[in-house]
Amino acid sequence: MRFITADTHFFHENLLGITDFAIRPFDNVTQMNQTIIDHWNERVENKDTVYHLGDIALYFTRPASKSQEAVLKVLNQLNGHLVLVKGNHDSRALFKFLDQNNYLLDGKPKFEFHDVGVLLKYDHRQYYMTHYPMMLGIAPQIINLHGHIHHYAVAAKENINVGIDTPETGYLDYELPFGTPLSLSDIEQMVAGKKIDYDKRH
Repeated sequence: MRFITADTHFFHENLLGITDFAIRPFDNVTQMNQTIIDHWNERVENKDTVYHLGDIALYFTRPASKSQEAVLKVLNQLNGHLVLVKGNHDSRALFKFLDQNNYLLDGKPKFEFHDVGVLLKYDHRQYYMTHYPMMLGIAPQIINLHGHIHHYAVAAKENINVGIDTPETGYLDYELPFGTPLSLSDIEQMVAGKKIDYDKRH
């Protein structure tokens, strides 16, 4: 199966509590990291692929190898193959380090890297998966899945925020535990719900 997520922000202490960018009611980053890992692994199996649309972690140390090793340790606890799209908080040095420590999982690389985005075709639709929201204009069969804006939403039905702080899971008729990657059926329900909501207001 394929899943999508963004903006895990592992190790990001400034997001703890009630902040301008997210509501993460954890006492410390260890608790936050573990909650995301647990909820991720409850849904994702090693044979699955997860598209992570940027901002993996926010943790910088000297030497940089210390934080890079800590991020790798967290990512190695996550089930599945990770297709990583670079976010504004993801350094090229981190991607290079992950690539140097890549390995095969069920015959496929654990990590795959993209600087800008990935196109995914599913059913009758095309998903442009990027870190930053894209303005697509009139494109009925194209949806932009993105992160970056945390608990905000773009006021356009073609844009779906898939970050773990997204308010747009409110379009689902069920609740997902914090940090759970979204399935393609989740995404389809969010797209349909946002279109209905958008059409009511325009």
